[in-house]
Amino acid sequence: KLIFTTSLLLGTTITISSNHWIMAWAGLEINTLAILPLISKSHHPRAIEAATKYFLTQAAASALVLFSSMTNAWHTGQWDITQLTHPTSCLILTSAIAMKLGLVPFHFWFPEVLQGSPLTTGLLLSTVMKFPPITLFFMTSPSLNQTLLVLMAILSAALGGWMGLNQTQIRKILAFSSISHLGWMTIIISYSPKLTLLNFYLYTLMTTAVFLTLNSFKTLKLSTLMTTWTKTPALSAMLFLTLLSLAGLPPLTGFLPKWLIIQELTKQDMITAAVTISMLSLLGLFFYLRLAYCATITLPPHTTNHMKQWRTNKPVSAMIAILITMSTMLLPIS
Repeated sequence: KLIFTTSLLLGTTITISSNHWIMAWAGLEINTLAILPLISKSHHPRAIEAATKYFLTQAAASALVLFSSMTNAWHTGQWDITQLTHPTSCLILTSAIAMKLGLVPFHFWFPEVLQGSPLTTGLLLSTVMKFPPITLFFMTSPSLNQTLLVLMAILSAALGGWMGLNQTQIRKILAFSSISHLGWMTIIISYSPKLTLLNFYLYTLMTTAVFLTLNSFKTLKLSTLMTTWTKTPALSAMLFLTLLSLAGLPPLTGFLPKWLIIQELTKQDMITAAVTISMLSLLGLFFYLRLAYCATITLPPHTTNHMKQWRTNKPVSAMIAILITMSTMLLPIS
């Protein structure tokens, strides 16, 4: 486990600090190979299937990254990441990074992989593994095709919200929420890349809080989430607020990136895009509300056929407390 976590950190660091395309590609490969054992360590058939799906999509995306950088080098003689100017290589790179991130139309692998892996690995997949591709987007953002990015972003927000409505598995719901958040990050990348990074950091913060809380509850389905309020009532109440923050409701942290992104889009005269993506985030709000409702529902547990869960005396870890405080209070404090 130590080797895998250090390789993860190493691969991420190599990619985000590289100037040469081959170095970036090598970092992405190290990342992929380090996360694979973490996905498949439970030896469950679904975990093995998830690892296989993950490996195939990431290998295809890495090949496309190499292909786009080689095309660019062939046409311009530049191996520098910021010098990606050839339009064809820009298009190929956009699709490669969309595959890496799980943006629509390359999103099908992501819910499946997240569903097959344990909660902690799911957390790594939806936060750490998204960071290197987003930094590549950040470095090449001036030369990318804006129409394509906006189209993909709106589709991601739409499908991420729409497909999450019907789910009962918490990991799949979080996967679709990740896809719609990535839509928000992608729509602004060519206009104000710093906002993309801000959105990503705050999204990472809130998702980490949610995943760690669920991990301490040991819940994977909505039906088991209904009976967890007896375990640690205070933590359940705070999970409610964190989920609403992830949905982007005003006084909480999650509203900050949405607010700034809508403001920037209106400055760029993209009123229709701003209105569309804001309306589509209501779809996401619906399933966050369902999660939040199940987390804080206080029916007596005899109505379900699950084991009754007893209140634990185990104190909540300081990490979860800090993360939840930050993911609800950052906007009001600032």
